[in-house]
This record gives sequence, structure tokens and C-alpha cells, in this order.
Amino acid sequence: MPSTLHALLCLGLCLSQRISAPKQTLPKPIIRAESTYMVPKEKQATLCCQGSYGAVEYQLHFEGSLFAVERPKPPERINGVKFHIPDMNSRKAGRYSCIYRVGELWSERSDLLDLVVTEMYDTPTLSVHPGPEVTSGEKVTFYCRLDTATSMFLLLKEGRSRDVQRSYGKVQAEFPMGPVTTAHRGSYRCFGSYNNYAWSFPSEPVKLLVTGNIENSSLAPTDPTFPDSWDTCLLTTETGLQKDLALWDHTAQNLLRMGLAFLVLVALVCLLVEDWLSRKRTREQASRASTWEGRRRLNKHKDSLKNDHETQWPWVELKAGVEPGWRELCVRPTEEGVTAGNRGHWHSICQSIPDDAEGGRTTC
Repeated sequence: MPSTLHALLCLGLCLSQRISAPKQTLPKPIIRAESTYMVPKEKQATLCCQGSYGAVEYQLHFEGSLFAVERPKPPERINGVKFHIPDMNSRKAGRYSCIYRVGELWSERSDLLDLVVTEMYDTPTLSVHPGPEVTSGEKVTFYCRLDTATSMFLLLKEGRSRDVQRSYGKVQAEFPMGPVTTAHRGSYRCFGSYNNYAWSFPSEPVKLLVTGNIENSSLAPTDPTFPDSWDTCLLTTETGLQKDLALWDHTAQNLLRMGLAFLVLVALVCLLVEDWLSRKRTREQASRASTWEGRRRLNKHKDSLKNDHETQWPWVELKAGVEPGWRELCVRPTEEGVTAGNRGHWHSICQSIPDDAEGGRTTC
């Protein structure tokens, strides 16, 4: 019985874990920089962490260590928070990530976000050759020069800040491009830097104008470019439909867990009743066996007493008296009633009674 009970408990726990397992993973949060990830020195940076409705805590991590904590109010109607980083400098520039918690369950870590501080060095100069106006199909080269000693230069197209081109040089770096198409049209800036997260002032913009009707996709930029719409924090509040769906989801989970708990409880009650009935039957059988044994011993004892009575009852004899008008009443035990140890101490006892004594019963 204990092994069956343990097996049932283990089965219930396993089923509960398997049912709740698909719900034990929270969506990975999304981290963004509000406005831009390139923040001028001593300015405030704002990072947004978007998680799930109902999250009670958000954590911002910098280079793998806890940096800040935010708790939304009310948590059930907000799907994210903003982290403000004042006085941006080179010590705060680097890689950020975030996580959030719903109840006791933590989400996965978000993707890494590179936060850059700018205006740390002098201003570089940017030029393009053969010139800012070219025809589709031609090749151009951007030159970024910074007199302050540096090791890395970066070229960005405005509106495409994620598409960063890197080149290395002591004073000047080249950025070849082409054959160009109309997709290359736009304004470009360059930066100088000693590392990936501390950049110089931006150069003055250089606008590239590409003329012609060649739209050959093979001449388009190798690296895809996307607008900076991702830099906007898209934190929203929960709508009525979303709230109803979330409530229904939680209700369904609770009902499922309650149903499983009820089934396990019923099974446990059945096992306990079966165990009680089994113990009761065992006790009744033991009681009947004990009663039968007692009766058997009692009957045996009665038979023994009866045999003793028949073998040990004293023998009575009435004799004629030695004198006329008298009789002698003698009593002595039987041979079976006298043991070997006391046989010499027992003898007949006689008493004279008159012949005219009234009749009656004499016992001894």
C-alpha cells in the first residue's frame, strides 16, 4: 500500500509538471534605445525594456552585472519600463540587456544593446571622391580624417545608424563604395574612436547624390539597411481584449490544475478507504480466530474439570454398626483422587449414626 501511494503521488506531480511546463517560459524581452543608441557625453540616455503584461519587476544589466531595477505600476496593464541613465560617459557606455519577472518566474535575457557615448574627441572631416554627385554604376570612396591619434573610424548613413561601416587607420581611413545606385543616396557622417563604445564628435554631413535610372538590384548595398524606427520605445497599455484573453488563459490554467488536484485527491481517498477496509477485514479475521481459540480452550477446560470430578469424587459407604441399633457411615477418596505424594495421609473417615435417624442427604 505505501508503494502504491508513493507511485500515485509521483504520477500526480509528474502530470502537474508536464501540464504546466509549456507555461513555464516567458517571452524574451526586447531592449531598445529611445531616440538613438549614440548619446552625447553628459546627456541622458533612455533605454526601454519591453516584456509582458503582469511583469512586476524589470532589471537592467550592464556588461553582465545588475545596473538598475524598475517596478511598473500597475504591472497588469503595462508591458515595459524605461531606464534613464543620466550624465552619459565612457564608463556607462557598453553592452546592456534586460530581464523581467512575472510572479516567481524570470524571463530569458534580452539581446544585447550597444550604447555608445559620443563627443569624446575632436571632430573629424569627411569627404567623398570623385565628388558628391555621381551617376548610378560608378564607384565612390569616402575619406574620414581625424588629426587626433585614433585607431578606428566609423561611417554611418543618417537614418541607417545600425548599418555601421568600420575602417582602421592612424589618421585617415577609406570607405570604398559601389557601384552605387539610387539606394546609396543620402547624408553620411563619420566618427573616430579608440574602442567600440566611445566615439568622437560627428563630422559634418556629406550628402551623396546619385543620378540615373539604373535600379539593378545587384548594384544595391551588400549590407541591408533599415530605418531607425526601432529606436522608439513602443511601450503600450493592455487593451480590454488582451486583458480578457490573459484572464481566460490564467483561468484555464487554474481550472486545469484544480481538476488534476481533484483527481489526485479522489484517488488518495479511494486508496485510504481501501486500506481501511483491508485493515478492518484483517482485524475481524484475527478476532474470529481468537474467539474460536478461546472457545476451544474453554471446552477443553470443561472436559478436564468433568474428568477430574468423575475421578476424584469421594466414595461413601454405609456399614452395619458394631453395636445393635447403630450404623457406620464411612467416607474415603478414590484411588485416582489420591496422588502418589499424599497417598499415606489419606484414610477413611467413619461415623456412627442411629438406625432410626431420619432419611436425608449426606455430603462430604
